[in-house]
Formats: sequence, C-alpha cells, structure tokens
Amino acid sequence: MLVHIKSVLQGWTLDDQRSHMQLVSSRTISFIEVPSLAVFEAKEALFYDEGKGFLLYLSGGEVSSTAKERVVFLELREALIWLNEPPEDRGSFWA
Repeated sequence: MLVHIKSVLQGWTLDDQRSHMQLVSSRTISFIEVPSLAVFEAKEALFYDEGKGFLLYLSGGEVSSTAKERVVFLELREALIWLNEPPEDRGSFWA
C-alpha cells in the first residue's frame, strides 16, 4: 500500500528532515460490486504528519493497476469521526 501512496503523493512535497508520516490506523472494507456481484475489499489508511496534519488514503478493491485511489486531507475532527465510525458506516468517506 505504501508504494501506491508514494505514487499518489508525487506532487505533495515533504521535508524529510522535519516531517515524518505515521500510520495511525488502517482497515479493509468488504463490499459487493453491483453489476458483477463480485466481492471486493477496499483499503483505507489514516496517516498523520506533524507538519501537514491528517491524510486519509483510500484504495478501491480492484486489481492494483486499475484500483481507484484517493487522498483526502482531514481536520482533527474529521479524523476522529473516521476513527470512530461504526462498522455499518465504514466507507462513508468514499462519497
């Protein structure tokens, strides 16, 4: 997953000497794709960087070369909401 994050964040610069990104939490969400009724697993990971704040990485359940990937910058409140989402609400940040 970190390889994908590196490719997604190419335009996002980090000062390697002062900025350290840490994984806060990650999870896998199983879902059924409607047209094919195939089961997939989406990946979500919340990172924290002292200089940049919270970053939520979302990766769709497809094969990695065709997976939909998104990066969302979150405020502290949004990060806490993501961390405390009940299982039935997980995946809400994809909308």
